[in-house]
Amino acid sequence: MSNNAKTKEFYLPKLRRLVQLVFLAVMGKWIYYGIFRCPFIVPFVNCERCPVITCWGRITAYFFGFWLFIPLLAVFLGRAFCGWLCPSGFVNQLLGKLAVTKLKVRNKYMRLAQIGMVLTVFIGLWVYFAYDNPRVMIPIRTSDEYFNAVIMSVRFSDWYWAVRTVIVVSLIAASLIIANFWCRFVCPVGGAMELVRKISLFRVYKTAACDNCDACLRKCEMGTRPDEMNCTNCGDCLNVCHADAIKFGRKGKNDDRQ
Repeated sequence: MSNNAKTKEFYLPKLRRLVQLVFLAVMGKWIYYGIFRCPFIVPFVNCERCPVITCWGRITAYFFGFWLFIPLLAVFLGRAFCGWLCPSGFVNQLLGKLAVTKLKVRNKYMRLAQIGMVLTVFIGLWVYFAYDNPRVMIPIRTSDEYFNAVIMSVRFSDWYWAVRTVIVVSLIAASLIIANFWCRFVCPVGGAMELVRKISLFRVYKTAACDNCDACLRKCEMGTRPDEMNCTNCGDCLNVCHADAIKFGRKGKNDDRQ
């Protein structure tokens, strides 16, 4: 391995963790509100009419066009948001370090399981358009804005909001059993970006030199290979290939030829 490759292997993951920490500090409160305090069945998408005026999303999502930023980023860099910016993704990756199983295998059953996050996209769209994403929880503020407010909110919410919240938290916690379970099999944002990932302009990808040694899969936190389903363009695999078959940039026709 060249000195340049060793430098990238050392600094790139550290740079990514630094960026993730910054976005956790900036967006973490919004993610917390979306899971535990958002009164709508599908969180994060009705911030303009949300009664929780302290929610950070009211500023970010609608004054700074955050929901325009994510699809544009996906067109340019695929699921890089998941690997570099998403606070819940960062938390899932930390939980994945403690997971009972990493589940890094390549077979048709794994690909079938990954379709789950695409299904959550359509379920969310169905709730949003068919039922107008109903508000089913009364946001309750207390002196303890975090824990006691959550307990009171769940207590006085409609049962299906409480069930939704318990299911989401349980699926995130499942990352302690299967590494990155939420990000790999459930997350609707990741599922939406999967739908446009193949047309992204820049990506981490395999060339024809790939001999399927799966060194990249063993390295990957998401248990996948470059430019395959669940690849987040994190770059962790760029310097692990003995055949130098992993590149970043615009994939050309010559990359698929021997």
